[in-house]
Amino acid sequence: MQNRTALVTGASRGIGKGIALALGRQGATVAVSYHTNRNAAEQTVQAVQSAGGRAFSVATDVTDPVRAGQMVRTVGERLGRLDILVNNVGNFGWKSVAESSTQEWQDVLASNLFSVFYTSRAVLPLMRAQHWGRIVNLGSVGAERAFGQAKISAFLSAKAGMVAFSRSLALEEARNGITVNVVNPSIHDDSDLTVEEAERVRDARFPVGRPPTSEDVAGAVLYFASEQAGYVTGQVLNVSGGWLL
Repeated sequence: MQNRTALVTGASRGIGKGIALALGRQGATVAVSYHTNRNAAEQTVQAVQSAGGRAFSVATDVTDPVRAGQMVRTVGERLGRLDILVNNVGNFGWKSVAESSTQEWQDVLASNLFSVFYTSRAVLPLMRAQHWGRIVNLGSVGAERAFGQAKISAFLSAKAGMVAFSRSLALEEARNGITVNVVNPSIHDDSDLTVEEAERVRDARFPVGRPPTSEDVAGAVLYFASEQAGYVTGQVLNVSGGWLL
């Protein structure tokens, strides 16, 4: 990925940090997007630089359409082009429908679905102009099936909607040299879950014997972002160790 540029949202920690580091190691210049934790974002930047890559941090709220659009344009102007967009932001909610407030429902959808629309829409003019682009969206295992599970209705609804959005965008932009794909991790080591919540969800559902790491997920993102994946679009790849087979 020498001479490629990338923007990773929610890259101050967890899977986002792992993806930013993987892209940087492969030679891409990486914009590390974060919301409030500047120190953590700078740690990601330093990790990329220590691995021999180039990176810088940029603050925004991707659930705000104006700020998300400004962030994408600012990154594009600074780098001169923007080749790869990884939409990693996605808050998790653990509440039944009866217990959920309207604001909580809206917050989960804004984080997991609306933000993907805002950043993807903003990056299209840049990618169309260069006739090359890779958009990789982070979903959740099984989202393409739109299955149900108690207490995470908002999260699963948002992720299923994001898969439909990604496939639709893939069709719209295929002739412009832009691919759009989805990586679906299962519950992972960096999930925003308490130990109790994680145990409820995990049970014994990993046939390989462990949850995925950031490196596992980053490997899938690297493929979709690569030259080799130029003929692959509108696809969903579950990185789940066999969960939900």
